[in-house]
Amino acid sequence: MEQQLRMLADTRVLLGIFLVFLCAFFLFSLLRPYRLSNSFLLLFSLLTLVPAAVSAMVDGAEEILRVSVLAVSVMLFLVPILLIWNGVVILRRESLSLSSCLPLLMGLVIAAGEIASVLCLLRDSFDFLSVLHRPVLLLIGATVFYAAALLLAFVLYMLLLPVLPRKRVFDTVIVHGCALIRGDQISRILARRLDLALKLYRRSGEKALLVVSGGKGSDETVSEASAMRGYLLERGVPGERILMEDQSHSTRENLRFTDQLLLERGGGGRIALVTSGYHIFRCVWIAHELSFPCTGFGAPVAAYYWPSAVIREFIAVYSRKRYLTVSLAGYLLLVVGPILYWLFYMT
Repeated sequence: MEQQLRMLADTRVLLGIFLVFLCAFFLFSLLRPYRLSNSFLLLFSLLTLVPAAVSAMVDGAEEILRVSVLAVSVMLFLVPILLIWNGVVILRRESLSLSSCLPLLMGLVIAAGEIASVLCLLRDSFDFLSVLHRPVLLLIGATVFYAAALLLAFVLYMLLLPVLPRKRVFDTVIVHGCALIRGDQISRILARRLDLALKLYRRSGEKALLVVSGGKGSDETVSEASAMRGYLLERGVPGERILMEDQSHSTRENLRFTDQLLLERGGGGRIALVTSGYHIFRCVWIAHELSFPCTGFGAPVAAYYWPSAVIREFIAVYSRKRYLTVSLAGYLLLVVGPILYWLFYMT
């Protein structure tokens, strides 16, 4: 009976911590949905949920820690397997490029880090591993796990972001363009964006304005905005309800030029921004940097394509000076610092 009471107390404490993180996550996500810090609150929530669930099945702090670490390790070892499998699928369906190789490369890097961590733990158990330097293996493994944690937090938040509560009626619906097929044809990804924009437009009433944004690439015969306008006209949208922005060649230009067009018309009112699901966070984040308030809506993409696209978005976000500085500071504090302490004071 006493043991059961201890297990119940442990479970309640861990569940309490989990609920605190979860409530903080939902509060900040509703107030400021496009802040990257929300992704870490979500990750911390899930990481505290694992020991909370384990504590309901086993007793003792050491046993809870051991089983929790084992459960998290099993999940982490599945990540490179899934990424490598996805990378192979993409390479079979698309042409060879750096973008199509990203999941495969990321999976191999994470696998190398996990193998280095295992070798570090087994070094004293096998004589032939004694030639390996434990600090080097530990640094490699910890570095990869740190980067994987950042990626996992980002991916989880990208999955949850589209289902957060949002406005449903708008004065302006903006559609972000993407590359055309054979120079002038709408791709499947772009068609899904346009179909979602049409739903928002029709829900918002006949007075709503549709803005199609995208310039003409070097391999395109017409601008993306022009091709999108033709798609919408074929589906019954009056020409006077479509505004074209056809000079941009990047997400930031899409938003800046569109903002200028709307200001010339007196403003856009309540604005919806439609892009692909993996692109919502960075797109709306840039919009807020430009003081261009809007609500993001993400169109679906093929499941096999999603991991590669999210990895590209992850790299684009963390290459920004502010987030790069914060992530490097976290790396020095959470990875390099403890390893140096262990190396000089514990050995």
